[in-house]
Amino acid sequence: MSFPLGLIISVSFAATADAHSAPSGWLYPYQCCSGRDCQPVHGTAVKEGPEGYVVEITGEVIGYHDSRLKISPDGDFHLCLPPGSIRSRAICLFVPPRSF
Repeated sequence: MSFPLGLIISVSFAATADAHSAPSGWLYPYQCCSGRDCQPVHGTAVKEGPEGYVVEITGEVIGYHDSRLKISPDGDFHLCLPPGSIRSRAICLFVPPRSF
């Protein structure tokens, strides 16, 4: 009986401990990246527009009050997309504090 419980606990722990780090060392939140979906993007790939942030890679505008916007701890832009997709809807967009 204890084996299945141990297996469940270890699987649960692996799922929560799977987040990966940005190149500068901070951890992307698991809810944004599922452990592998975030990466830095050059500031020119994200522009501030009148309605929000324009993300060239996805072609979408993420509004200034969108819950997907997060403050970037290292001051760089980071984009989280579902795996294997380029023109998908962003999961999260990390922006520099001065731009938030």
